[in-house]
Amino acid sequence: MSAIVVTGTDTEIGKTVFAAALTGALGASYWKPVQAGTDEQGHGDAETVAGLSGRPVLSCAYRLNTPCSPHRAAEIDGVEIGLDRLALPQVDGPLVAEGAGGVLVPVTRELLFADLFAHWGRPVVLVARTGLGTINHSLLSIEALRSRGVAVLGVAFVGDAVEDSEATIAAIGGVKRLGRLPRLTRLNRETLAEAFAANFRIEDFR
Repeated sequence: MSAIVVTGTDTEIGKTVFAAALTGALGASYWKPVQAGTDEQGHGDAETVAGLSGRPVLSCAYRLNTPCSPHRAAEIDGVEIGLDRLALPQVDGPLVAEGAGGVLVPVTRELLFADLFAHWGRPVVLVARTGLGTINHSLLSIEALRSRGVAVLGVAFVGDAVEDSEATIAAIGGVKRLGRLPRLTRLNRETLAEAFAANFRIEDFR
């Protein structure tokens, strides 16, 4: 099994949409170990990825009600998150695993997502927005991952092109600039696949 971890510099930056695009492009299965909060229909990121990728989606290890950091959502729900249930699932073919929020979001009060990624020992794609503040957020995230021995495959940007910020992050962070996914006016499986193919090289993820 080959697995790629998708994480972000923050929440609500387009990480799940990128994860869906990557899942579809690789013909992969998708897994989000912890889902905290859902929409009015009870849908979380897994349902979003399923609709946008058309690929198999594995059940979350933990599906929590409150839309906040997993450690707190679990406490509110009276759930104890255990590392044994957070092992990467075994699947035929590639797997895309998505964290929640940023790299230092707590899974529990003793475990951060960056620590979990280090435990998995799989390469990470960092998703970063292109707006103001992204240089600081991205470089801090890269530093946090590398300090734990996590391999950073590269940075995938989301948003309007900001050439200097993207180039600066890649140069100072010493990371590969994988591409940039534009915000799509019409977001569906077809438009997302087309945007990914036009802006990324699938070879960079294999």
